[in-house]
Amino acid sequence: MEEVILVDSNDVELGTMEKMEAHRNGGTLHRAFSVFVFNTKGELLLQRRAHHKYHSGGLLTNTCCSHPRPGETVIEAGNRRLREEMGMECKLVELFSFEYKADLDSGMTEWELDHVLIGLSDVEPVINPEEVDEYLYMPLDEIDKNLKENPSNYTEWFKICFERVKLKK
Repeated sequence: MEEVILVDSNDVELGTMEKMEAHRNGGTLHRAFSVFVFNTKGELLLQRRAHHKYHSGGLLTNTCCSHPRPGETVIEAGNRRLREEMGMECKLVELFSFEYKADLDSGMTEWELDHVLIGLSDVEPVINPEEVDEYLYMPLDEIDKNLKENPSNYTEWFKICFERVKLKK
C-alpha cells in the first residue's frame, strides 16, 4: 500500500493516507513533486504517460512526477522516480512549489502541494513501459505553441506550472 503525505497549505505534515484514497471523493491535500529535466540545448524532456495509468493516461507531461514517501525528502523522491520512470539520474534543485486542485478522469481529483524540481542532463532515457509510453525533447517555444493549440494533450498540473518553469529556467 503506497501512502502520500497529507499537508496543509503551508506544507506542514498532517499525517499520511493511502494514495488512491487521497485522490478520491474530491481529493485530500497532499505533497507531490514534478521533475523538469532539460538538455544542454535547452529542450525539455517530456514523457507521454502510459495509457493504462490510473489517471491522465496517454497525456504528455513533464519528465516525471509522483509523491514523496513518508521520511523521504522531495529531492530524494524526485531522484527515485527519475530512475524508476526514465532510467536516468541528474542533480535536481527545487524551483518553487504551488497548490492546485483539478478533477481528472476516472473520478480522480488531484489536490496537491506540488514541488517543482529542475535538472540538466544529456543522458538518453531508458523508459519504464509500466509508467511511460514514450519520451521526446521539445524546445520551450514549441511546447508553448502546442499547449495553446492542443491543451487536452497535456496533464492538468503541467498546464498549470509550465509558464512558471519557463520563466524561472
